[in-house]
Amino acid sequence: MFTDDYGQLARYRAANADVKSAPAENRVVFFGDSITDTWKLGNYFPVKPYVNRGISGQTTPQMLVRFRQDVIDLHPKVVVILAGTNDIAGNTGPMRTEDIEVDLASMAELAKAHGIAVVLASVLPVHNYTEKSQDFFAQRPMARILEVNRWLKEYCAKNAIVYLDYFSAVVDEKGLLKKDLAEDGLHPNDAGFKIMAPLAEAAIAKAMAMETH
Repeated sequence: MFTDDYGQLARYRAANADVKSAPAENRVVFFGDSITDTWKLGNYFPVKPYVNRGISGQTTPQMLVRFRQDVIDLHPKVVVILAGTNDIAGNTGPMRTEDIEVDLASMAELAKAHGIAVVLASVLPVHNYTEKSQDFFAQRPMARILEVNRWLKEYCAKNAIVYLDYFSAVVDEKGLLKKDLAEDGLHPNDAGFKIMAPLAEAAIAKAMAMETH
């Protein structure tokens, strides 16, 4: 995968051609990794012009490679970026927290330079309550998730970007993802997405309102 198509540009190439030929009014691109990839947007945002550009397993450097093709060239009003958990896990090699932050900032600034409003989402917590969740949990230290989220919140505040705080809505009293929201400790199930959807909708509305002022 890394040598043949590092950013997996082939994944959405044909779909992008279809999107570009359709009306673009109030289009929103959800851009991210597996949490976005597995989110069936049509079930949670019926009749909304929302486009899913998630790719499972991706890290922020891979997402940067395809940002122009999968976001900028689709001319959305808003991009909702959810990324970082796979960087923390080291999916494409060890990543310092500051490197994750630089990549997220680059995506936000590229979008803004092209007149696209930005929503930056917090990294979700993980849990280790099930047998399936042990590996995902071990790869994603909570301290690093909190560190990235602290930076995201500050960066958004400084740069007039909407911060989408999924973390606070899905975390339990132990600081982990609520057990009933993900069987494998990482990927939200229907109950998880039902919590996330209205938060995303509110963040998108806020980003659109900011753009018109």
